[in-house]
Amino acid sequence: MPTTSSLQVQERDRAGKGAARATRRKGLVPGVIYGGAQEATLIALEPKTLKSLMHDPAFKTNIFEVEISGKKQRTMAMDVQLDPVSDQPIHADFRRIEKDTIVRVPIPVRFLNQGAAPGIKVGGVLNIVRHDVEVRGRPDDLPDHIDIDLTGLEIGDSVHINSVSLPNGIKPTIARNFTICTIAPPTVQVEEETPTAAAATVEGAAAPAAGAAGAAPGAAAGAAAPAAGKGDAKAAAPAAKGGDKKK
Repeated sequence: MPTTSSLQVQERDRAGKGAARATRRKGLVPGVIYGGAQEATLIALEPKTLKSLMHDPAFKTNIFEVEISGKKQRTMAMDVQLDPVSDQPIHADFRRIEKDTIVRVPIPVRFLNQGAAPGIKVGGVLNIVRHDVEVRGRPDDLPDHIDIDLTGLEIGDSVHINSVSLPNGIKPTIARNFTICTIAPPTVQVEEETPTAAAATVEGAAAPAAGAAGAAPGAAAGAAAPAAGKGDAKAAAPAAKGGDKKK
């Protein structure tokens, strides 16, 4: 069941961008309450109060009682606009709700008993497809959250909306049986050595041996060269001496 709490606001008397900027200069957040058989009511809120409410996961399912001019109105938060630079709230929209009002709101999802899921125990990963589920129904019937029990789920298992129990009168806004979460296999994989890489390694190892074998003949030839040089010198020496005697 949604939580009902009081919300302190101030009433504004002027609409428009200029009036909204003037409200912000006073340190307040401009807003509006609309819906029902009444005209829209312009309001202003304390920024700290609004930001504190926004941190509650059930912010958009809670019911806020707002008192204006001595009259209480039951409302729900529909939208909060944020400054694109500072990320601070700059405008808030609330809707009046009555007994038979039908609303569309996102309900946060909680995932329970991860330690009881065999797929997660062996290294599987919880893959969350939807962190919230948009439903349609009367405000007083809305659940604060939707619980998903992961007990017994193996790798490859998934949870769909049709297997989730919702309160009477509450239905998802999407008709198809969509997925909420799955247990995915581990993402870490061991790469195997390819045959090409293995062959390259063997060839690289054999290359130095071949180089060493090729160097042996060269070394022998180099060693033989000096011997031939000495023989040529000895043969040439007598010829030179003989020439000198004839002269």
